[in-house]
Amino acid sequence: MNIQAIRQEREKWMAWKNIAPLREALANLPEIEANTNYGDTVTLVSADTIDHELIEKTARLMMPWRKGPFDIFGLFIDTEWKSNIKYNLLRPHFDLKDKKVADIGCNNGYYLFRMQEDMPKKLVGFDPSALFKTQFDFINHFAKTQIVYELLGVEHLPFYEEKFDFIFCLGVLYHRSDPVNMIKDLYKGLEDKGEVILDTFYIEGEEEVALTPKGSYSKIPNIYFVPTIPALKNWCLRAGFESFEVLETSLTCSDEQRKTDWIEGQSLEDFLSPEDSSKTVEGYPAPKRVYIKLIKDKNGKN
Repeated sequence: MNIQAIRQEREKWMAWKNIAPLREALANLPEIEANTNYGDTVTLVSADTIDHELIEKTARLMMPWRKGPFDIFGLFIDTEWKSNIKYNLLRPHFDLKDKKVADIGCNNGYYLFRMQEDMPKKLVGFDPSALFKTQFDFINHFAKTQIVYELLGVEHLPFYEEKFDFIFCLGVLYHRSDPVNMIKDLYKGLEDKGEVILDTFYIEGEEEVALTPKGSYSKIPNIYFVPTIPALKNWCLRAGFESFEVLETSLTCSDEQRKTDWIEGQSLEDFLSPEDSSKTVEGYPAPKRVYIKLIKDKNGKN
């Protein structure tokens, strides 16, 4: 697989008719000397004169904003997900100092911006969405980080030019029709002794089974398998990992995911049964997440 050829082909996505106006708006943004605070809200501040109307107009062109929140010179982008909740839950479980780090399915880069506090050697985001890439470029136009954003997916990891010491893969696995193969791709993208933090939906139970939604799960059509934790462990072992550690589990709730003025369409409250919030509208168990850590070649056997 020629990664450079794929990059060149996907750069053409920026000329799509729905993306081109956003790229034009980006090109018209002024240069502003900014400082960035990487707290729960990624915040940009500046002593320069700010055209707040232009900043907001540009940001709203890029809706919907899913991951965040961000504060851009006083403009609060109240994203659908309060991503700081997940980040802070995981924060005690990793140390990225001087490591090469990848975030698979990085969306607009919220987690990548936060990870800079750890002083990693390199940060690379993978996401094939031209919209999310454009949102990232909007923030980074002012933040001016060294983060690399690739319009690539997890399937490109085994062929990427370098391996990573740490990979985050949050909220991707259930979108893949071959989850074991996806976990193998993560394994192949790691340096020896490399680590993965992965999260996915799960169902309760001790059996080694997975829910296979008939048409959709929480109104999401491309969710293929929702495993029990024992089934998920088996997937990871089959993919080559020897170390499987459950870090946390959580129930997705409206404190974390909800409608805001910065998205279009529906959110969590529309995905759950109005009669019983412990079930999806399809009658399946409501979304729960499990967060796991995987280590490659922990005992030098793989």
